[in-house]
Amino acid sequence: MILHPGVLALNIGSAITLLMLLYATVTGTVIIFRWDYSSSSAAQLMLERRTYLISTLVNYSLGFQVLSLILFIYCLDDIHQLFIGAMCATGSLNANPVGWYALLSKIMVFFLAGFWIALNVIDQKAEEYPLIKLKYLLLILLLPCIVLDFYLQISYFLGLDPAIITSCCGSLFGGDGDGAASSLAALPLVPSMLAFYGYFLVFSMIVCLNLYFASAALRVLLTLASALFLVLAIVSIISFVSTYIYELPTHHCPFDIMQRGYHFIGYPIYLTLLLGSYFGMLPGLFQPLKKISCLRQIIGAAETKWLTWSLTGVTLFVILVTYAINLSKLTYFQ
Repeated sequence: MILHPGVLALNIGSAITLLMLLYATVTGTVIIFRWDYSSSSAAQLMLERRTYLISTLVNYSLGFQVLSLILFIYCLDDIHQLFIGAMCATGSLNANPVGWYALLSKIMVFFLAGFWIALNVIDQKAEEYPLIKLKYLLLILLLPCIVLDFYLQISYFLGLDPAIITSCCGSLFGGDGDGAASSLAALPLVPSMLAFYGYFLVFSMIVCLNLYFASAALRVLLTLASALFLVLAIVSIISFVSTYIYELPTHHCPFDIMQRGYHFIGYPIYLTLLLGSYFGMLPGLFQPLKKISCLRQIIGAAETKWLTWSLTGVTLFVILVTYAINLSKLTYFQ
């Protein structure tokens, strides 16, 4: 199992990036205690040169951590055929329950790594690097999350046994079950669709208000709205979107939509959702940093891009979902 090409690439890449982050953290610790931009000493000049290398190193490392979420899901779907009873990534995850924790960890790291990358971009645009100590402090705090993610990932793949008979997605996302996933699958169709499309309109209005008004309260509201939209969208995929894609009212799995038989539509659906939610969270999270005078204009300019990308991502997500629903031969309403 561990010799699967995708699994090898994921584990080797994660190990290399973890080593790079460990090295960056050591250097970052030195920067936190010794950085003094007003100084012209040889030690300060050396730190200024090294920070370019370290920032680039961390950017690529965290960039891989962002992409590893997609690679992990691809591996889950590709290895399901090795397990008896598995039909998709759900079966692969059920073969070793640690996989569910690894998946949640990767989603968390996706956003945390993305936030650090955005923070680094803002810091490098300022002449005096006012966030350099903050970003390396956050990197030190982020490192345990990366270590935990790597541990869960390795534990999951090493704990897989092809002889195990696992359960398919029908047992987990079936409407007759008593778990949380079954409860989501059993949500009524019409209220779920009204909530999904209604909230999309509300979310779009919040983004538009943020584009026209530079209010800190609106920025924070958008951050909360983006997190809520991410949750509501995943619930909607399980509740009704998946059934239209599969053209089967009893099939609610959120993973099958990434298979070849469904034209891999799940990948653009989830990517647009994740990116739209991520960029929507950034303006509110960066509001406290606008108190730093040299960053106010830089963050203000970045906010316009973030807001535009957030609205674009979420709108593309809704368009893809609506396209799949309209293209489906499944009919709930006559």
